[in-house]
Amino acid sequence: MVSYYLPSGSKIGVGYQVHELATELTRRGHRVDVVSACPPVDGAVYGHRHVRLGGRLRTFRFAWALRRTDWSAYDVLHAHGDDYWLPRAGRRRTPPRVRTLHGSNLEEALRIRGAWRRLRMLLLGLGELSATAVADVSVVVSPRTRRWTPWVRRVVPNGVDTTRFRPAPEQRSAHPTVLFVGTWGNRKRGAELAARFAADVLPRLPQARLRMVCADAPADAGPGVDVLGRLSDAELVAEYQRAWVFCLPSAYEGFGIPYVEAMASGVPVVATPNLGARYVTDEGRCGLLAPLLALGTALADLLADAPRRAALTEAGLARAEELSLARAVDAYERIYRDLTADRPAVPSLGEAGRTPLTGIG
Repeated sequence: MVSYYLPSGSKIGVGYQVHELATELTRRGHRVDVVSACPPVDGAVYGHRHVRLGGRLRTFRFAWALRRTDWSAYDVLHAHGDDYWLPRAGRRRTPPRVRTLHGSNLEEALRIRGAWRRLRMLLLGLGELSATAVADVSVVVSPRTRRWTPWVRRVVPNGVDTTRFRPAPEQRSAHPTVLFVGTWGNRKRGAELAARFAADVLPRLPQARLRMVCADAPADAGPGVDVLGRLSDAELVAEYQRAWVFCLPSAYEGFGIPYVEAMASGVPVVATPNLGARYVTDEGRCGLLAPLLALGTALADLLADAPRRAALTEAGLARAEELSLARAVDAYERIYRDLTADRPAVPSLGEAGRTPLTGIG
């Protein structure tokens, strides 16, 4: 697998999904190496190949470094980004390639602030388009992410480990609690959520708390707000199980893994109607969608309405089973088998294949 991001060095959701996919594939008996600019994830059961980079333009330099990588030990190359300069399968001993589009940088460029950041997103978006031209199979994580790549027909939703993210009603907080997982600024809009919470939720529910899994929020993020910083996997699961409601008011999500994590944990979801939230909540049938200015009122209403929360919890749990990690890996295994059906298998490297390999690029 190729991913610039991993949880060891970035909070980007793609890295977390790659880590989960690689972990589950390894547990199923496949040999998996992840080629990344981030260091190895502590305790990872899959192999790791580290592309060491410094300075500026690291994303583009990572993509160029991939051209100098020897892929001959692999049956399949599964890229989650930055593969736009790689040749087609068969050239330079490049194996068949799967490309997963986790969203659209072109779509994000429409919403991001700052001229340089917008230009960067546009260039990355053009790279996404070119990557689909050389991949053997391209997939999107939700139908709505096909806006910029309508020729990509196959959909494989991201998946969440429903054995880890699961309900625990006995852990729920005694006070109305809203959970947020994201960033204070930019498209996740944590600052706007804190403002709406103070203006619309606290006057009606003075004991309510907004708990923010957020590394860039100020220490004093407002009344009733607890800034938690970055959490371990176990701590994050506990926060979901403590919450009454989950809220992520992003301007844009290609999918939105935290929405599914919340649903799998038995927590109703409130979101703004971005592309990912609309897909994950099945157009609001499994969650509550509200525009940003009405978000605080929607949260206060839901926190005060136990039957409505129970109904959304039930619908969310059913939806989370449809978006489980097991189903995602099942789909990718079918794609891998189809791509390698007529190719001789690469000899297994056994346990040695799972040891970190560093220093390429």
